[in-house]
Amino acid sequence: MLLLTEYRNHLIDLPNRIVMSPMTRLRSLPDGSPTSDVADYYAQRATAGLIVSEGIWPHSTGQSEAWVPGLQTPAHVEAWRRVTEAVHDRGGRIFAQLMHGGRKGHPLARIDGSWPAGPSAVLDDDRVHLIDGGKGDPITPAALDHAGIAAVVRQHAVAARNAMDAGFDGVEIHGANSYLAHQFLADNTNLRDDEYGGSIDNRMRLPLAVVDAVAEAIGSRRTAIRLSPGNPQFGMVEANPAPLYRALVAELDQRDLVYLHLTDNDRYPALRDLRPRWHGTLIANIGENGEPTTAAGAEQVLQSGLADLVSFGRSFIANPDLVHRIRYDVPLAPIREESLYGRTAEGYSDYPAWTAAAISG
Repeated sequence: MLLLTEYRNHLIDLPNRIVMSPMTRLRSLPDGSPTSDVADYYAQRATAGLIVSEGIWPHSTGQSEAWVPGLQTPAHVEAWRRVTEAVHDRGGRIFAQLMHGGRKGHPLARIDGSWPAGPSAVLDDDRVHLIDGGKGDPITPAALDHAGIAAVVRQHAVAARNAMDAGFDGVEIHGANSYLAHQFLADNTNLRDDEYGGSIDNRMRLPLAVVDAVAEAIGSRRTAIRLSPGNPQFGMVEANPAPLYRALVAELDQRDLVYLHLTDNDRYPALRDLRPRWHGTLIANIGENGEPTTAAGAEQVLQSGLADLVSFGRSFIANPDLVHRIRYDVPLAPIREESLYGRTAEGYSDYPAWTAAAISG
């Protein structure tokens, strides 16, 4: 099975082609530091070829909801260092995903109480988790001014350096799934008439500025990006994504990034359209807004040449030993949905691995 073979090039060396996709789980302390359970959770899954962390806010003004962790302060760096050390001690590799909420957020969901801001003052209908419990009613965000945009770019660079100090092997910029960079790309969330809106070149300006700032801070070969062309998640609208993403991928292809993480969907076959335009390592995510990715589905993508690696999300939640289960064709355990976003180890780091006896037998 190609999925279980090594993947090596001049930028990355992985023991298999199974990537753990970033997934929000809301296990942090009140200051935004990951809890001790987070180290256990990722270490248990270190047999993945690569782990991409849950989305981490680069600055408190980009916190999307309560209990999402950050990478802004020395306390954050120290807490994440315990996570990366735990993963490395198990022989794993882990990238930090930097995730700025943009318009997604609420003052009562943020440790600094700030008002969310995106490319334009367009309401996000999603109800986010609040610090004191429950979910907040949607609010209309502010529109970022030029100083705010410049601050966002700087904050990503600082957080990327913090990620390196914390021991991460690299950084994935979240340019997908309705977060800030995606908001600048999408039709309905970017209504600007300045140099950050309107034309394709203008819509790409903020995402590319963030990529360039992070690459300058930590090196392009430790920098990656995730994109979700045409993804309608959380009310995003991209009526004709092909021209924009072809142009964006062409620009990214010149920057010698460690990988491109690309989600596919029925509305726009991004893998088939964009793979020929990307000459580096490509991670495919084929389970977004659909059924969980299966080993058979991942293998088909690899055999077709549409990707080098495949990311699995939900299957990793209840199966810390997913790689072994795929290798030995062991049934997958189900997710306990009621504790998906709990505050403790329950439903998080307490899922057992399949026994060695069962695997060998």
